Amino acid sequence: MNATATPAAAPPNAAGLFPYRLSLPRAAFERVDFLVTLGILGDLAMILAGLSLGYWIRFKSNWISIGNEPSDMVFGDYVGVISMGALFLLLTFGYLRLYNLRQICSYREAALIIFKGTTFWLFAFMSLNLVLKFHPVISRLYLFTSFAACLTAVLAWRWLFHQLLRTKAIAKSLQQRILFIGWTPEAARISGMMAKDPGQPYQIAGWIPAPLDRRAHVAPANIQELGNCTELPGLLQQHEIDVVILADMGLVFDEIVGLANLCEKELVQFKIIPSYFQILLSGLKIEPISGVPVLGVSELPLDRPVNRILKRLVDILGATIGLILSAPIIAICGALVYLESPGSIFYKQVRTGRNGKNFKIIKIRSMKLDAEKGTGALWARKGDPRRLRIGRFLREWNLDEVPQFWNVLKGEMSLVGPRPERPELIANFKHQVPHYNARLASKPGLTGWAQVNGLRGDTSLEERVRYDLHYLENWSLWFDIQTMAQTFFKRQNAY
Repeated sequence: MNATATPAAAPPNAAGLFPYRLSLPRAAFERVDFLVTLGILGDLAMILAGLSLGYWIRFKSNWISIGNEPSDMVFGDYVGVISMGALFLLLTFGYLRLYNLRQICSYREAALIIFKGTTFWLFAFMSLNLVLKFHPVISRLYLFTSFAACLTAVLAWRWLFHQLLRTKAIAKSLQQRILFIGWTPEAARISGMMAKDPGQPYQIAGWIPAPLDRRAHVAPANIQELGNCTELPGLLQQHEIDVVILADMGLVFDEIVGLANLCEKELVQFKIIPSYFQILLSGLKIEPISGVPVLGVSELPLDRPVNRILKRLVDILGATIGLILSAPIIAICGALVYLESPGSIFYKQVRTGRNGKNFKIIKIRSMKLDAEKGTGALWARKGDPRRLRIGRFLREWNLDEVPQFWNVLKGEMSLVGPRPERPELIANFKHQVPHYNARLASKPGLTGWAQVNGLRGDTSLEERVRYDLHYLENWSLWFDIQTMAQTFFKRQNAY
């Protein structure tokens, strides 16, 4: 790199490996700030309207005749409740990150946050009402009518807001133009995800080779090569670049610092794809060790005791209900298996669970007795000759997995998580597939995010691991509910 791109003296400080404050472009700041302000004001107006409408429905419309609230209730009595409720709901939306560029541009993601936030608001307000004994007492029917009114009003307003943002002129002005330095498989993955997601607020302007780039990877023809690193200052201005992403980590420290400083001077965001960490990226944090900031994987959602306890309680409840409801299914399917292939209707197999601990999984047998006697451990594959005729149906509808509710109840498995594999297969996979054993950070699941996306049986292990790690990084109770719902209503490829 030339002297323009690399400052002569880049003094280190205690802020970390990349200690320089990188500013968002001024124009981008102004656009985003205006839209965030507009979104907040619109949400606030709809919340106030919803809470007021909830009051009218409950107390003045004569639509609801139950309840023991005073008949002489006037709107003035509820002004304080409405004001407090509006502020609380708005803060809840803010805490759930509704007011950032991603959610501004994506109605689907915004709608999910609005539903979560409004639901939390309902139950939180009901709990506060019971504990603090507000005066006047807040009607629970009022809270339910206000919940419905606020949710409908905010979602309708956000839909109109999103339609406005989709107009060509506004959508283009919101997009941030990205320049890649170097090209790697990770850069290709980012590019592919952007192409699939029309709601994302980015546009790829092009790429340039990194200094001393040996062109191990080259961008596809549809992504323009704009020049080289010595021309970077002019390229940032000429192509109106908002974000520079360093994909090639083969640079020396001074070169990286030089790129960071140049972007800061030009009010361009500078980001790095952390190629040294191709696993659990959302867990990356800077934390001090003896006063020195260190970058590493800190913790995942399920590392937190509260989340593990919550997930376990849901597992116990779900497994208990599942065993009760599935008893007739197990009896019928077991009888059909026995009629086709006399012998045990259950099949126990050693699998590897959380932290590498082995356990015996229980399934309804879908293959012939002693199916692996002459072959050893093999993955099920399409048209597998070992499979029973009834076995295809059982596997297609996940009915062979039903007895695993018992494994969940025992604490060996969870309702949702990476599917468990056999230790003899893992012994090979952990050497062949990068980050395969990182899946063992969680209890295996009766169903999983990879499985509901069609990744089971003889499918790509790399893709399956990627989906499993996405689940571990982004776990939430809602994610588990979503995965379970898809399991019930989505048929699988039968192997």
